[in-house]
Amino acid sequence: MNPNARRAPRDATEPQVDDMRALAAAPGSRRERVAVMMRTWQERIVSQLEALDGQSRFKEHAWDRPGGGGGRARVIEQGGVFERGGVNVSAVHGERAPDAIAKQHDGVAGQPYFATGLSMVLHPINPHVPSFHANVRYFEIGLGEQSGVWWFGGGADLTPNYPQAADAVAFHDELKAFCDRHPQPDYDTIKAVCDDYFTVRHRNEMRGIGGIFYDELSTPGSGDFEADFAASEDLLSTLMPAYLPIAERHVADPYDDSQVHWQRIRRGRYVEFNLVYDRGTRFGLETRGNIEAILMSMPGNASWAFDHHPEPGTPEANALPYFQPRAYAGRTAADVEHEVLTAAHSTPSST
Repeated sequence: MNPNARRAPRDATEPQVDDMRALAAAPGSRRERVAVMMRTWQERIVSQLEALDGQSRFKEHAWDRPGGGGGRARVIEQGGVFERGGVNVSAVHGERAPDAIAKQHDGVAGQPYFATGLSMVLHPINPHVPSFHANVRYFEIGLGEQSGVWWFGGGADLTPNYPQAADAVAFHDELKAFCDRHPQPDYDTIKAVCDDYFTVRHRNEMRGIGGIFYDELSTPGSGDFEADFAASEDLLSTLMPAYLPIAERHVADPYDDSQVHWQRIRRGRYVEFNLVYDRGTRFGLETRGNIEAILMSMPGNASWAFDHHPEPGTPEANALPYFQPRAYAGRTAADVEHEVLTAAHSTPSST
């Protein structure tokens, strides 16, 4: 595997696009257009990840949902770089909006709905390569585009086991640049939302170093569809430039069994968040989506150790301050590293 190998993104084939149109079940509509965008970017992202992995290919798992729609999961396991990962797309519709959506949006309970999106999770083998999660999603309620009740959501976040200041700054700089290209997303606001959302509250820590997260790019029914569509596609195009350089920097880093143990402890926190707090997981279960695609986000291996505390001064203890809300964008790595080490030396380690 050549860690510097880059491949031009591969576009979806016409049969793949037609397949997504069939799932959307609304020829010529906005929902069909968005669903096709998701499928197109699924193929582009998968092709770039396969070039990085260098050993395995993503396998496709197609599923249909009783009641309307379905999805296409692309999954890799036991590859050269990725222990487990997936890039999934779905387009589902039904007669009643699921509780996970109704609780977040007034006036949608009991209404017909449509939802499509792309969701991806990557869990690398090397403990020094961060896990990565991102999604872009689109919802319509009632008559959708006719009634004007629609919205886009999205986000991306990074979960390193051994955070590096330079990686954190680069990742957040890339996401802030995306926000700065569009009037809708305010980086500081949706970065704070991300920090809060991905907090494992019973542990009083974030599962990683955050990123950006928003439920609504524009207020439902009041946004400019073309502007929100363009911003959502731009976020999809930002995901690999934000993640791949970090993965490439660390894919050949040496590691030992103790670092694998720490990786699995941290992945236990990832599992706790996804099963206890994640709204996407609840939405998938409530809409009776494909259980394998829903739980694709889980790492292949995770561990728990009773009352685990890394030794002060170790890389593991020094990682913990990164799992609290912290500013990264626009800062120097040296400044961030100094701040984090100061916090590590003044706070008892726990995880």
